[in-house]
Amino acid sequence: MAHTKQDTMRRALRREVAGTIGLLADEADFAEMRHYRSFAFDDHAVYLQQVEGLLKARDGQGRHTTLALFDPEEYEEFCADTGLDPDRSASRSRFAADLAATGATIAYDGRPLDALVPDLIEESLRQSTWEYTGSVLAGIGECADCGEDIGRAAFAAAARLLTRVLDTVGPGAHHLVCSASLPTHDLTAALHTATDPDGRIELDEQAAMEFASVLAVAIATTSPGGLVMRTSSPDHRDRVQGWRLQGELLQALTAAEVFDAYCTDTLSGEPLPPESGVDYCTAPDLGPFEGHPH
Repeated sequence: MAHTKQDTMRRALRREVAGTIGLLADEADFAEMRHYRSFAFDDHAVYLQQVEGLLKARDGQGRHTTLALFDPEEYEEFCADTGLDPDRSASRSRFAADLAATGATIAYDGRPLDALVPDLIEESLRQSTWEYTGSVLAGIGECADCGEDIGRAAFAAAARLLTRVLDTVGPGAHHLVCSASLPTHDLTAALHTATDPDGRIELDEQAAMEFASVLAVAIATTSPGGLVMRTSSPDHRDRVQGWRLQGELLQALTAAEVFDAYCTDTLSGEPLPPESGVDYCTAPDLGPFEGHPH
């Protein structure tokens, strides 16, 4: 009887323990892991089916599971730093646990795996962008003339620019995308906000900080950048407007410039057909503000 009670308590305790699965979502990453003899899978599609089956089984038992992207290169570095044998399943479990604490994760919510993977990739990109922009802004240093921290001043300026943009929006849902074109690569960030008829704006503060950090990097490094906003509201056509970063200011784009930006393929440069039910509008002039970063 005591043994049965202990088993029952252990099963109940297992339901209280959260788990993390390090997912090899990319077929090339999956292929990299196949050279480990302890890695039991040789077919990526079958592997994904097994992962989805495990997620469903855990969910059916009332057990919470998070997903993280498993990067083979990061895994090798982790094993080298911790002295673990990479060709052991226990080492992969340790790495997954580390991802749960430090990496980008999403919770399994019952959706099919192919619907979850894009969200996981987006979350991973969002976190890597936040970490990268933070390191760039922290590493720029101080202004030689006045001693002001350039990265901090640029972030403050970017936050003011974002506030000015949000001050222009009317009721509805707003999807903002900002970009910074650095010499080595491009950075982007997205922000979703909603404004009620009384003018109250709802937004995620962390997402707003991440958004501002991309603008701040463009300001601090004098790189090209900009911002586009799409507004949707009931019984109205969607409206798209944008601004180009000029130094420490956002310069309003004309309707024609917004149309060209939205209706041009970024890879080929070929024109794209405009969306139906969308108006491409001249953005409001935000004007200057006092106090620029150096």
